Amino acid sequence: MRDTVHRAHHKNVYGQSLMADARCVERWRGAAVEVVRGWGGSASAVELVRLGVSELLSNVIRHVAERRCYLRIVRIGGEVTVQVFDRSRTLPVIGVAPGWDAESGRGLWMLREMATRFGCEHTFHCDGKIVWFSCDLFGDVR
Repeated sequence: MRDTVHRAHHKNVYGQSLMADARCVERWRGAAVEVVRGWGGSASAVELVRLGVSELLSNVIRHVAERRCYLRIVRIGGEVTVQVFDRSRTLPVIGVAPGWDAESGRGLWMLREMATRFGCEHTFHCDGKIVWFSCDLFGDVR
């Protein structure tokens, strides 16, 4: 994996097909952190990417029957975008701030609030969706 992450530094794109599993979330968070640090990302960008990768993969684990998914991290100028593609057509519903005693819904809400941009959409070439967020690579997160 390290060689793949190293190549990403030069191409501004990192992508990996993976099986979402709670035992491997830390591995993928580490890979994402290595990529963003390699691009010169600020401490706040690195932490948001770490949090976001955890949240997006955890949602695949909790809500998607087919846990094979694809993690992509893209740098365009001074912005980094993290995307997770999965095989569920069910888009997450993120409303107003969830109550403190809510069983679910806080993670994506918090990620949406912290990121510069956030979205989810159906894929056109296969049956599934993309959930993604973007942040400033070099500056502070909102």
